[in-house]
Amino acid sequence: MASPFFRFKQFAVWHDRCAMKVGTDGVLLGAWCPLPENTATLRILDVGTGSGLIALMLAQRCATGQRCFQTDAIDIDSSATGQAADNFNRSPWAEHLKVACSSLQEWNSDPYHLIVSNPPYFVDSLKNPDENRHLARHTDTLSYADLLTNAWRLLEQDGHLAVILPADAETDFLQLAHRIGFSQTRLTRVFSKPGKPQPIRMLVTLSKTQKSSDEIVDNLYIEGDASPRSDQYASLTRDFYL
Repeated sequence: MASPFFRFKQFAVWHDRCAMKVGTDGVLLGAWCPLPENTATLRILDVGTGSGLIALMLAQRCATGQRCFQTDAIDIDSSATGQAADNFNRSPWAEHLKVACSSLQEWNSDPYHLIVSNPPYFVDSLKNPDENRHLARHTDTLSYADLLTNAWRLLEQDGHLAVILPADAETDFLQLAHRIGFSQTRLTRVFSKPGKPQPIRMLVTLSKTQKSSDEIVDNLYIEGDASPRSDQYASLTRDFYL
């Protein structure tokens, strides 16, 4: 039987009531996502928060760097938002974290400096019979166009959007982002291990103002040649994994 929670160094994430469990995608985004500088209080929106994992990882990073921050976390699944609220309340950063049951399309707020999302990513594929898991995994409720246009609407002028997506979405997603007005500032292609010819995920940060000429492009390997975690991945996540 799977454990109902996952323990990190500074917090635990209960996920037994969530359709999507704690996984590598969320950990990658939470550890990798660049935090905007030059803001008195960093305002963050976590879209599709699920168990609240990414919001909690960013909270730990902000607190470690002595950054003032306030995070809103939203999800359309009421079971997930209830569990995220419990996870937030158990954490050291409860006063900085708020959760609401809402779609991104219906969400209104003061502008954010950073929006993060591990969004639904199956497009035109077989539907899962579990409705909650289906909603969490398929783009029916949050298309890439919806994510990008509403992120543009909710971001500060110098704000950033950071997401993790399947690698095969790179061309379509970035072309759409550019049409809306975004520029990518960092693109990391994620491979399962060295020697694999194709990436499995992409991590990307988009900016409303910074131009692509300043873009960083690099690769990340999750596994090493002879170990379950590469030196890269171990270094990226060392502040979180026990």
